[in-house]
Amino acid sequence: MAEENKDKEQNTPKKEKENKSLFNSFTGGDGKKPKFSFYWIYGLLAVVFIGLNFFNMGEGAKKTGWGELKQMLNNGDVEKIILVNKESAEIFIRPELLDSEKYKDVKGGNNFGQSAPQYYYNVTSPDKFTERVEQTQEGLVDAIYVENEVRHNWGGELLSWLFPVLLIVGVWFFFMRMMSKGGGGAGGQIFNIGKSKAQVYDKKTSVNISFKDVAGLEEAKVEITEIVDFLKTPDKYTRLGGKIPKGVLLVGPPGTGKTLLAKSVAGEAHVPFFSISGSDFVEMFVGVGASRVRDLFKQAKEKSPSIIFIDEIDAIGRARGKSAMTGGNDERENTLNQLLTEMDGFTPNAGVIILAATNRVDILDQALLRAGRFDRQIFVELPDLKERKEIFQVHMKPLKLDESINLDFLAKQTPGFSGADIANVCNESALIAARQENDKIMPEDFMNAIDRIIGGLEKKNKIISPKEKKTVAYHEAGHAAISWLLEHAHPLVKVTIIPRGKSLGAAWYLPEERQITTTEQLIDEMTATLGGRAAEQVIFGKISTGALNDLEKVTKQAYAMVAYYGLSDKVGNLSYYDSSGQQEYSFNKPFSEKTNEIIDKEISELVESSYKRAIKILTENKKGLEKLAEKLLEKEVIFNDDLEEIFGKRPWTESIFISNKKDEQSIKTLTEKSMKNAKEKIENDKKKAEKKALAEELEKNDVDAEVKTNDESEIEKKKPVKNKKPSKKDSEDKK
Repeated sequence: MAEENKDKEQNTPKKEKENKSLFNSFTGGDGKKPKFSFYWIYGLLAVVFIGLNFFNMGEGAKKTGWGELKQMLNNGDVEKIILVNKESAEIFIRPELLDSEKYKDVKGGNNFGQSAPQYYYNVTSPDKFTERVEQTQEGLVDAIYVENEVRHNWGGELLSWLFPVLLIVGVWFFFMRMMSKGGGGAGGQIFNIGKSKAQVYDKKTSVNISFKDVAGLEEAKVEITEIVDFLKTPDKYTRLGGKIPKGVLLVGPPGTGKTLLAKSVAGEAHVPFFSISGSDFVEMFVGVGASRVRDLFKQAKEKSPSIIFIDEIDAIGRARGKSAMTGGNDERENTLNQLLTEMDGFTPNAGVIILAATNRVDILDQALLRAGRFDRQIFVELPDLKERKEIFQVHMKPLKLDESINLDFLAKQTPGFSGADIANVCNESALIAARQENDKIMPEDFMNAIDRIIGGLEKKNKIISPKEKKTVAYHEAGHAAISWLLEHAHPLVKVTIIPRGKSLGAAWYLPEERQITTTEQLIDEMTATLGGRAAEQVIFGKISTGALNDLEKVTKQAYAMVAYYGLSDKVGNLSYYDSSGQQEYSFNKPFSEKTNEIIDKEISELVESSYKRAIKILTENKKGLEKLAEKLLEKEVIFNDDLEEIFGKRPWTESIFISNKKDEQSIKTLTEKSMKNAKEKIENDKKKAEKKALAEELEKNDVDAEVKTNDESEIEKKKPVKNKKPSKKDSEDKK
């Protein structure tokens, strides 16, 4: 009995839940407060259609013509004729004749207990129809007369009045339901256009990224970790009167890990995390952006403490009043005004932290950057040598690597690479290894991947004339020679004349990672950049269009020296650089026409003096330049030690990146190994082609089948000319 009672007690709540869910599904509510449901409209429509079936008189009647009606009148089969609304005549057959063979197909029916007609006849003229019926029955004893009746089609008339009203009410309820629903979906887009599109991450939808997955960025992680710690243990900071920062702005170049850092915050904070892009606030409808901002902060306040992450905030945070075309009613400006009000306006915004990311902080509005809105700006810079090594360790975890791979060596070969670039290097190396059907990723795969990303895809089959190839070789040799002979030029890694991407040749350098640059260093870099064109002038006495990229780089660098850095004596210590980004919307230059002429003249003098300096250096070292170019034509790839062999050791201190001779030798060994494999493959293909051609020749000469075997020695014996010992003259000609 006790067990039965327990079973009853366990089953009772289940039934209650089932009943409750059924009621909920019908009413659309939670059982306590029934709401309007569309099931009521469906039921009402069903009742209307059923009523129409009942009110539709004569549905079972059969249509007849005047000839058949005349015959029925002459035979006396008709009981009565009712002319309804002077339009249709209902014909009733005598009940005793309905069971006969003649009328077995027309049984008629009844409507609410009344008999229904068996036939009906459409009347065009009521008077003529009555007259014809009477004439047909002349001489009959039991003649019948036409009865007139006026009927109202209550179903049709009622439906004609109610249907428009029901349609309007139904559409109104549909719109109201969509507006109150608040969710997304295809049906609710028109009314949810003002709703926030932010994705919410909370305890139910956890993010599997933590601070451990973010390599490097140690300084940025310290400040971000403090905010996460404040959300977890606020008493630690509030006991001393401190307040949590209202906003944190992540600033840095593309690919440095700003969004990844925000994802790690979502995985570590364990509070509701709202993620949205700045472009999601932009719509073609007026007021939509501001409405979405209000809705976003409303949801965040309801779930506080919470974090709002706005990626690429420069889409809506651009400085106001800089675009004269849109006027004062710019939708983007309205959205920004609403964002400023929500972040720090009259209404307090407690418990909500704003996290944003951008790589264009110079164009953001100053009101957005002030304290109280974004209290902190965290600069996420490009990773240094140590951080690049850590990033490589993170991205190499899923890869199958060879034991000979050196992380320090790879970190040294990727200066200026962002975290996204390093991830791309690891992925490209895996693809290259898979393309070559290797079981593991080798060091040369990483080197090929770095070359692929920096210089583009190698084009070995590109057709280049010998003259062009010689010009390219001397051009690249000029770059390499001057970079070796100047103190402040970037150290050389390797030079190649194998076409890559859009360039016919390329040189790889390891730039020194310095924070400030002197005038001498900039001039040395410009001289090395112009070394290619200078080499063409020194050797051939004429120049080509191959220095387009070099000239573009030098011109921009000279302009920056004169107009931005104040390194010109004539212009003086003036800088026309606009860090606020307002100058790009201005049609006027920040300097006069006279100053513009001075700047142009200074730029020209800087470039020309660097070019003349390059020509002078190469003229003094012309023999070394020719040797280097010949070696480059021979090997197609030369390295640091090749320059040291020709020009001697550099008198200046070697850079930290290439002082390790082991790394230098690694680059050379890896590249030579890949080239050696390629040459061996070509030689093997040639040997196979020669064997095949020889076998076909022997087959044509009807040589014995034994000669057709793959034994190379037998084939060589059968060759009449090949075994002949060549003369000394033939050997020299062959050489």
